[in-house]
Amino acid sequence: MFNIETLFLGGFLIFVVSVLLLDLLVIGRKSHMVSFKEAAGWTLVWITFALAFGVFLFFHGEKMHGIHSLDDLIRVASNYTPHLNLSGLGFEEALTMYRKTMAIDYLSGYLIEEILSIDNLFVIIMILTAFSVKPEAYKPVLFWGILGAIVLRFLFIFIGAALIHKFEWVLLIFGGYLVYAGAKMFIDRNKEEKIEPQNHPLVKFLSRYFRVFPKYVKNNFFVRRKKYTYITPLFIVLVMVEFTDLIFATDSIPAIFSVTRDPFVVFFSNIFAILGLRSMFFLLIHVVNKFHFLKIGISVLLIFVGIKLLAHTWLEAIGFKSVYSLYFILFVLVSSVLLSILFPAKEEKVVS
Repeated sequence: MFNIETLFLGGFLIFVVSVLLLDLLVIGRKSHMVSFKEAAGWTLVWITFALAFGVFLFFHGEKMHGIHSLDDLIRVASNYTPHLNLSGLGFEEALTMYRKTMAIDYLSGYLIEEILSIDNLFVIIMILTAFSVKPEAYKPVLFWGILGAIVLRFLFIFIGAALIHKFEWVLLIFGGYLVYAGAKMFIDRNKEEKIEPQNHPLVKFLSRYFRVFPKYVKNNFFVRRKKYTYITPLFIVLVMVEFTDLIFATDSIPAIFSVTRDPFVVFFSNIFAILGLRSMFFLLIHVVNKFHFLKIGISVLLIFVGIKLLAHTWLEAIGFKSVYSLYFILFVLVSSVLLSILFPAKEEKVVS
């Protein structure tokens, strides 16, 4: 028999896949370049869904773990939110505090993933440009890329949660890595990243072991010629996008674990963020050079969550609240955008 957490998770995944299929097969069945207006509309839709889920957690968050009594609540809180002090509280009062904490943790995780995803989007833009992918093919590549990312992140998050539950020192490894990643990003923020498709190890590997068709065939990932099935260059692009997401997940997932140890909250905040990744991509390609301070903001955020993980025992002891992290994340995001607007990047002069 399935428990309430499994049913909740299954229902969520069915909802996600249904909305994505509706977008791909019904609303956007014709291949086209997504306009700024369409991208803004879908971004608003996904943000609304994400915020609505946060509201649900604020009023009914205990339903996700099947909490029906104070004993249930104490058991779940001790596993996922050990810093939450529920001693001496009645069930309703403790439940209100738990719901509020869960909602704040979810929103913090969602914002962290959204901000860190921006750097991921820059790399995806480079991959698509380097492989000369037509704009009409962006949507199916990103659609299947997101579905693959959901599976990979599901494995990452729940395996990571199991490790943290058994070996709490894993948090220190996560924290140290995030501080390193943030510092490296700040130091390398002005370096121009280049991708040489023909020399990429992934491309060489696939070409060695699989039949690769030499050119694009509409928006197909596979093509049948005579007796053989070939993978097209578009499939290689898809694999590279998945590979990129896998690399960035090593930053974003440990970062969200700095906010909460509840794997369900981590998963839902992560997935709602990457669901909006595709529409945000189409927004970003229209304003890619406008927000140049975001790189610095992302590096600051990585260092912050890394330090938070390294010092989590001390922070819990002094009563550091989850809402403080949310305030800092919002401050970094707003500051990065405002500084980019107030101090726009200088355009490079072209010498004729």
